[in-house]
Amino acid sequence: MSDKNIAIKVNQLNKSFGSLHVLKDVDLEVRESEVVVLIGASGSGKSTLLRCLNFLEVKESGTIHLEGKEVDPKKDDLNKVRARTGMVFQHFNLFPHMTVIENIIEAPVYVKKMKKEEAIKIGKELLGKVGLADKADVYPRTLSGGQQQRVAIARALAMKPQIMLFDEPTSGLDPELVGEVLEVMKALAREGMTMVVVTHEMGFAREVADWVVYLDQGSVVEIGSPEQIFEDAQEERTKEFLSKVL
Repeated sequence: MSDKNIAIKVNQLNKSFGSLHVLKDVDLEVRESEVVVLIGASGSGKSTLLRCLNFLEVKESGTIHLEGKEVDPKKDDLNKVRARTGMVFQHFNLFPHMTVIENIIEAPVYVKKMKKEEAIKIGKELLGKVGLADKADVYPRTLSGGQQQRVAIARALAMKPQIMLFDEPTSGLDPELVGEVLEVMKALAREGMTMVVVTHEMGFAREVADWVVYLDQGSVVEIGSPEQIFEDAQEERTKEFLSKVL
């Protein structure tokens, strides 16, 4: 199998916080343009795995390859690595003292040294893409949670990442606002964006995922297509988890 179209390859990844072993020998492969959804109970290691992929957490052992190249946190410029892997968090983390467009252009201008005019043009295009073309000059506090999360997605996309990581992007939202964020993510998936998504939205996983990965207590228990995982899970732990959430 050639590695050229493997966007993410994780081998035997381990991570602990003190005496708590959070990730245990995790293996994961994500090909270009695939959507992989991580499911599991709170505390199963899903968010930690995502943060390791973006080097916000440093692994103890194992390897992480992005786009065919092993990333070494000691030698590689992690800001450059993160520029290729956009991340959207549960909390929007928008700067309250900046307008929406200022939030979006901050990283392209200061990290990528993009010209401000070009960054604004791209930023406005992205706001149109997430359905917020008229919100460029307002402040985040005037927006709903769903709108703020869509701005956060536009901000991540402004860096032109090859991979998008989503860490429970809808879990902090009121139920009626969840759909608008998921619609933006579905559109990205249709466009072929490589995505790894931690979510409790099983309907989204069923509809959009190429692969569903069930984690329990820091280990990958089962990987399969949505049909296989949701209709015909092989592992008892997977069945037990799904019986509680479906």
